[in-house]
Amino acid sequence: MPDLASPHKIIVTGATSIIGHFLLSRLVAAGYEVHAISRNGEKNAATTGKQLIWHESDISRPEQFPPIDARALIHLAPLWLLPPLLPVLTLRQTKRMIGFGSTSVFSKVDSADVGERHVAGRLAEAEEAIGRLCGASETDWTVFRPTLVYDCARDKNITRIAGFIRRYGFFPLLGKAAGLRQPVHADDLAEACLMALEQPATFNRAYNVSGGETLSYRQMVEKIFSSLGKPARFFTVPPWMFRSAINVMTLVSDKQSTTLEMATRMNVDLCFNHTEATLDFGFSPRPFTPHWNDV
Repeated sequence: MPDLASPHKIIVTGATSIIGHFLLSRLVAAGYEVHAISRNGEKNAATTGKQLIWHESDISRPEQFPPIDARALIHLAPLWLLPPLLPVLTLRQTKRMIGFGSTSVFSKVDSADVGERHVAGRLAEAEEAIGRLCGASETDWTVFRPTLVYDCARDKNITRIAGFIRRYGFFPLLGKAAGLRQPVHADDLAEACLMALEQPATFNRAYNVSGGETLSYRQMVEKIFSSLGKPARFFTVPPWMFRSAINVMTLVSDKQSTTLEMATRMNVDLCFNHTEATLDFGFSPRPFTPHWNDV
């Protein structure tokens, strides 16, 4: 059995993700030696220095995981990739885990789309496995479930809406688009990792981590128009035209398939309370503030 892993080293999987863009620099500034894992050998150019070591590794193959004697791991890759890594990390005395799931574990469990139900199921199974495996190895774990994550550069939601508006000068809405949203900035999630890392109140718990402002889907898009310096122009499609509108919505998704279920959710509330995160480790996310030159 190796000696206890170094408390000054921390592993970050999914290091080139949008949360990783902010987290790596925060960890380095906090004095950690950061071991960033990237499947394709990519590096985050925004973070440099001798405290940041990059490793090329496919974490879906646990037997090839780099031999790093770090006490903690922050997992930013899909949550279902973490349970298979836990036996390897346990052998190396990594005793603190933070992972990111999604509130989709709740919002998509009854989706009409089989693919979305599958994702919700994988997230739920991963959370159960993390609790069970970490409990058996006496490893302290925390799972964060964010809502709509954005950074105005690499995200797949807010940035794509902005791209559509820039290109066409309007945005299509289905019905009133009154479903409530709580966009959460990736940097607020990076900060949450540091705040929870050494906080015993967060051990062996899962938290919903939503944004600091609740607004309707339409209001969210209006703020994006405003941030781009453009007047809000909408093409509103009544609910009975949903199926015909899918062809329009496909444009928004940037060549990714847009389903009727995704369109319908414009009018579904996707809100989650983050009070427990605030009480336990001081989570205080910003209101929805899209900016296009700060990342």
